[in-house]
Amino acid sequence: MNKKLAEIVAGVIPHKMTRNRWRGILRYGVFRALGLKYRLKRNSPPPEHYLAVCAIAKNEGPYFVEWIEWHRRQGVDKFYIYDNESTDGTRELLEPYVHSGLVEYRYWPGRQQQLPAYDDCLERHRLSARWIAFIDLDEFIVPVEDGSIPEFLHRFEAFPVVEINWLIYGSGGAKTKTAGTMMERFKRHSEPSHYLNRHVKSIVDPRRVFAMIGCHEAARISGHAADSHGNRIRQNFRDREPQQDVIRIQHYAVKSYEEFLGKQARGRARGKGTRTMEYFVRFDLNDIEER
Repeated sequence: MNKKLAEIVAGVIPHKMTRNRWRGILRYGVFRALGLKYRLKRNSPPPEHYLAVCAIAKNEGPYFVEWIEWHRRQGVDKFYIYDNESTDGTRELLEPYVHSGLVEYRYWPGRQQQLPAYDDCLERHRLSARWIAFIDLDEFIVPVEDGSIPEFLHRFEAFPVVEINWLIYGSGGAKTKTAGTMMERFKRHSEPSHYLNRHVKSIVDPRRVFAMIGCHEAARISGHAADSHGNRIRQNFRDREPQQDVIRIQHYAVKSYEEFLGKQARGRARGKGTRTMEYFVRFDLNDIEER
């Protein structure tokens, strides 16, 4: 079923979480979903990787090394990278990682390609990874209480999805790009309780989800999603208070003003318009200076 029809059919369901789940299932296709459940029951070999990350990127070359190296140190052992028509040498920059086997690179052209890329990743790698995190190049998963992301995930083996909240970092007043990594340069972030931090990104068991619902949630085959405290999720993320005390996603949404203008110019893999200055003002949150 195409996305528009799925939206119409799911739209009649009053409960938001149920509606979102069925939106994902309908977009995937009911008969395909039944066939997938049957195939997974018959074929479920041990995964090759414990934790993988899937991302679609468009001209994010200057930020790739920091992002990959950070997540590798936190326990990610595979990256599935979809290149949405980059022209900044992304392919050449990733070549050493591709050669080593850490990165699987796929050129993925077209507009509004984030969900199609996520769908492709799930179909290709359902049996390859125990967990797949779906995040962007300006998002860094930071385990707060655990020594690594896998150490955190070992407590969630019974769940098909773990939803992790944002903590948004602002420009800190920086007008131009300076030397250093993102995590070194930007030390001021929003109030943890800010409503924008209610947004989540998901780490999913690919054998127990049909597809992603937008870029935040997943349509589950079975079981219930968990929050970062290990509680079963009963409300949509927009209706829950954010949690960043166990694990969080540091979201560098704007970086410096100069870098934001570059981000604005290159467009989005999602393909839904450009980021306006209102976006910069909204996400340039600098309430607390990190120690």
